Amino acid sequence: MERILRVLVVLALVGAAAFWYLTRPIGLDGESVAAIDALTPDVAHGETMFWAGGCASCHAAPGATGDDMLVLSGGDSLASPFGTFYAPNISQDPTHGIGDWSVIDLANALTHGIGPDGTHFYPAFPYTSYVHLERQDIVDLNAFLKTLPADSTPSKAHDVPFPFTIRRGIGLWDRLFLTPDWVMTGDLSPELERGRYLVEGAGHCGECHTPRNAIGGLDRNRWLAGAANPSGEGTVPGLTPDKLDWSAQDIAYYLETGFTPDFDSAGGHMANVVSNMAHLPPEDRAAIAAYIKALPASGS
Repeated sequence: MERILRVLVVLALVGAAAFWYLTRPIGLDGESVAAIDALTPDVAHGETMFWAGGCASCHAAPGATGDDMLVLSGGDSLASPFGTFYAPNISQDPTHGIGDWSVIDLANALTHGIGPDGTHFYPAFPYTSYVHLERQDIVDLNAFLKTLPADSTPSKAHDVPFPFTIRRGIGLWDRLFLTPDWVMTGDLSPELERGRYLVEGAGHCGECHTPRNAIGGLDRNRWLAGAANPSGEGTVPGLTPDKLDWSAQDIAYYLETGFTPDFDSAGGHMANVVSNMAHLPPEDRAAIAAYIKALPASGS
């Protein structure tokens, strides 16, 4: 019996060590850090990336409008099967926001889902899409964020049950679903490459419009085919050609104005998305539309 107990203890220690190793936070390597540090920021382009990434949609205070959308005090809620997540304060407050973050801290958060202290972020923060962001765009975004106001509102704690409170375990989830691979591949035109970057990367459209599996990973085989609403009410529509018969011009116009070909208008969270996309240059909205029109049928 004593021998069995020793074996069990050894197995438990080996299992714990393996878990600790596999779930460790992995950030930018030294080469990437040096490359980012060498870049010169473009604040004006950083503002474009701010709107393309939808930062204000989640991180502004609920109900904020106008200039208040630039006060990134957080608080917006996202219901999910795993609990309710609250967007944190990402204003320039050094205590309650990210005012003391470096550009490398921001890059690690956006592309690796980890904070300056090595804490894993929950994938309610769409770093699995932001992993596609180019280094220059991150540097520019960081420069623009530094121009925004500070706000001392504390971030609201997430309402998630055990075992999802064990953030270390997200490291295993990341090993399964955090990938820099594109969904749309092949010999793409420059317009389609730009559309892919905006849809799969900065705009993180798949986070809402793609169904997820039992553990919350995106089902890339049904990319943008529509999904259950995380709140449990209704569905998020599909964007594949068997689900959306709009022309490219219809899509681009909708992203600029919020008006559909049927004279309806965007509502709910999509109204915020349209508000963001309206800040982009027309060629970016056209690139998004071209990407959507190039999607294959979902088969579902």
